[in-house]
Amino acid sequence: MDSGPVDGAPHDEGRYDAPQARPESPPDERLDAPRQSGFRSASKRRSDATDAHTITSGDEAHGSQSTHPSLSSESAGSYHDEPTFVRVGATAEELAGKVNVDEATIHLTEDMSRVVDGPLPDIGKRPHRIYKFTLYETNARYWITGADVRDKSFRLLRIDRTSPPGQIAIFEDETIYDRRQMNEVLASIDEGNLATGGLRLKYNFWGLLGFIRFTEAYYMLVITKRQQVAMIGGHYVYQVEGTELVSLSTGSSSRFARDRNPEEIRFLSILANLDLSKHFYFSYAYDITHSLQHNIIRQREAVNEGRHQAEPDFNAMFVWNSHLLRPASAALKHPFDWCLPIIHGFIDQAVLDIFGRSVYITIIGRRSRFFAGARFLKRGINDLGYVANDVETEQIVAEKLTTSFHAPGSRLYANPTYTSYVHNRGSIPLYWAQDNSGVTPKPAIDINLNDPFYQPAALHFDNLFERYGCPVYVLNLIKARERTPRESKLLNQFDDCVKYLNQSLPTESKIVYKAFDMSRASKTRGGDVIRSLEIIAEETLNLTGFFHNGGTESAEPQVQNGVVRTNCIDCLDRTNAAQFVIGKRAFALQLRALGVFDCDEIDYDTDAVNMFTHMFHDHGDTIAVQYGGSHLVNTMATYRKLNHWQSSSRDMVESFKRYYHNSFLDNQRQEAYNLFLGNYVWVQGQPMLWDLSTDYYLHHSNPREWLERSRRSYIYWFTPEFLEPRRMPPLLLNHSKETTEDETVADYDEYWLECYRPAALSSLMKVYSYRLNSDISRFLPDRPHPKDGRFDFSPFKVRLDPHRLSVDSPDKKPQRKGVKIVDPQDEQPGTPLLASEDGHRPAAHDEKHGILREPTFERSDAPIEMGEKWPRPADKAQMHLWSLNQFHAQSLHPSVSDTESREYERYITHPLNLPLVVSSDLPSDANIDYVEYVHKVSGSEFDEYDEDGSFGGGVGEQDMQHFWEFTGKKVDPLTVTEDDLAKKRYKAYNQWLRGKSLFKQSKVDPEYRPGS
Repeated sequence: MDSGPVDGAPHDEGRYDAPQARPESPPDERLDAPRQSGFRSASKRRSDATDAHTITSGDEAHGSQSTHPSLSSESAGSYHDEPTFVRVGATAEELAGKVNVDEATIHLTEDMSRVVDGPLPDIGKRPHRIYKFTLYETNARYWITGADVRDKSFRLLRIDRTSPPGQIAIFEDETIYDRRQMNEVLASIDEGNLATGGLRLKYNFWGLLGFIRFTEAYYMLVITKRQQVAMIGGHYVYQVEGTELVSLSTGSSSRFARDRNPEEIRFLSILANLDLSKHFYFSYAYDITHSLQHNIIRQREAVNEGRHQAEPDFNAMFVWNSHLLRPASAALKHPFDWCLPIIHGFIDQAVLDIFGRSVYITIIGRRSRFFAGARFLKRGINDLGYVANDVETEQIVAEKLTTSFHAPGSRLYANPTYTSYVHNRGSIPLYWAQDNSGVTPKPAIDINLNDPFYQPAALHFDNLFERYGCPVYVLNLIKARERTPRESKLLNQFDDCVKYLNQSLPTESKIVYKAFDMSRASKTRGGDVIRSLEIIAEETLNLTGFFHNGGTESAEPQVQNGVVRTNCIDCLDRTNAAQFVIGKRAFALQLRALGVFDCDEIDYDTDAVNMFTHMFHDHGDTIAVQYGGSHLVNTMATYRKLNHWQSSSRDMVESFKRYYHNSFLDNQRQEAYNLFLGNYVWVQGQPMLWDLSTDYYLHHSNPREWLERSRRSYIYWFTPEFLEPRRMPPLLLNHSKETTEDETVADYDEYWLECYRPAALSSLMKVYSYRLNSDISRFLPDRPHPKDGRFDFSPFKVRLDPHRLSVDSPDKKPQRKGVKIVDPQDEQPGTPLLASEDGHRPAAHDEKHGILREPTFERSDAPIEMGEKWPRPADKAQMHLWSLNQFHAQSLHPSVSDTESREYERYITHPLNLPLVVSSDLPSDANIDYVEYVHKVSGSEFDEYDEDGSFGGGVGEQDMQHFWEFTGKKVDPLTVTEDDLAKKRYKAYNQWLRGKSLFKQSKVDPEYRPGS
């Protein structure tokens, strides 16, 4: 699906023109937001993280000349990199017990915004939101300028390059500059550093991901390339296509690279194993770490409270650069104006045309950064309540009548054309693991710890209540019966876990548990897996509902309360198929809520479902590659039993790829995850990352701290506030009368400037909505005729194309047309034979019997009992569908059908009915070419035979003599006589005896002369 070209670095239009004096910044342009402190995320804020740091260098010329207080030491922030809790890689403060990490700061918290005592202030209209960045450097500092989307407002950030090891000093200028003022500021910095080379432009980039340190100086990670992948509410979502790591050291890059210690180089090589250009996404103005429902509710609450926008509040569970954001969050007053949170997972968007009405379908997959890792290395749950392969999937279906979230008029965030549905997947929340050190592709499952109170699972479900509300519908798809118990070990354990946790929950908030052996149902004869899943989907949608925005009497909003949590063993193949069926049901309800569809279900093999299947298949493939190392092994085509034999080879290849990655590449990928996510932080005297025999203590809390931590109640393990139903804040229609007349929608949401850039020369080919390809033509069959008006263009029309292998695999080539051997005396195509007519046809008086025609048999699906008469044999093409009882009965009681008997009788009697040639007359059907060939060989006419009736009249005596000599048997064949020396093979042997290689003899005959 075309998502547009990759954007390189932005243009350097913001570069300064000439060194001029810097004027005083207008006081009304300063940002008056108070400084915030503290974290509500897994990274606890340290009290000494904002120490002032003063550096004397050539850049102080600018600081001394400026009267702006934001560049003084009061706004400086230094940060010490410290892990979250005591573990391998802990700091000296943590080892000494100076850092207290309470349960509320590490367990299942969601946002990374700062906590402010008292009411939250209005953060303003935020005209300073930064979209473009430019990096300048001097010998002692880095300078970053940020510009808004119109290149009219600019901000400045200063980073020291001479900080002590392990510390970073960042200075934020809160002044909003115009282009002329920004040029004057940069010119003054250049003038103050002329003795050391001045101010140099390094490059332009699209975003700052944060700062990271290994053993020496810090690095700054920036986004150099991006690509548009989606547009939600007028706000673009981008995929990271290129990054660069900038060292915050004072030396030149070449000298610094040469003087690095070996440990630093190895850490850099480990980080390089994580490809940040694949499936990492960010947005400047839309919070992609939360669902659409959460974002709309928060923005409505802010508007009702009189604030233009809600404060930054990101879900820390899905912010993969959280570790890199900690230094900026500790030092900057507005860290998220400069640094961009990124998510890891999957985002795709397509447009469905319904008779001129464009419906945008967006699928977002968010992977959790907690307990993240490879397939066999991260299983089950840790003691903090985080499960492996935790992925939140959201499908947004919106009709693009208007671009933004706002309804016409003054109804902010009340556009009724936006709907969404969220479901979740994650590993079974128990202590279990698999040992992948052997060579078996499916290691045994080991339940290594039994917790009678299921405390980690209680933390996990309490977090689900916090994120989605109740009820939580658990769909368990693991196997129930196995010859060698493997998956079934976890079935009863999970069932007991849910029963224990439900004892304390209120009746209306209990966890709904459903176990469905999907693998056995798909392999059982006559089992309909899809139909069973559709029944479950209908049940779950009735319990949870879906989100539909609105705010008027004609379009009442509705919210989703609860979530469906789906799991199998890997949470890949079976889970993705089950989530697709549930999402397909929600997709139909979303289209019905938008008024473009009038049913609760959409048939398979329609254009709409084919597009949704293709997008969900890509989503499953991406999650499978990130966790398991290969694409999906079993797709929807497998469970729908489409092209089972054609897909078996693909499944084998994907299984081998998954086995190879799990055996040889997962350890390298796990080390990169642990380093990038901050699970491991290097400390002097502690083991290196590659020296650890296991990363268990990187993902679990220190057992020594368990007794000192406060424990939750075993009975009241949940938070009652999380069980309250979600409600949409009311839309205050009178709010517009209280506001000033000069306020518009742009004061609350700058979507128009981002989506439709003013004063920018562009073309339709560069507009994202124009480039967005519906990709529906690949699923449409060929039209019978261009002028055929009976063709139904509805995307809800079932289309079955016999030449296509599968709707789930549209890229596969059509089947080749085979050649069928038929008897020459078969009936013409104009007189077809009915399928039920398998009896023997009466032959015509001049028809000859043939043996090429294959009989047609009927197949009976009734079970065969011993002693009963064997029914008519089935066709060989359907013999693979026979049951074991049918094969057994056929082998014990073989029989021949009437058609086979007649065919065999014709076969054995056919040679007896052949006419004998008793005269020299040519038959009527004689082949003339054959007659001429016989004439040339025999040397006589066809009808003039010798008296003996032989054809040897044209053969000479010399030829006959050579023939008898050649066929005659020699007395001593191994003896070489003089007559044999003239033969070529003996001449070659004679040359070999003289020392000449057989392969180098140009001609075998030494007497050979060209042209002779």
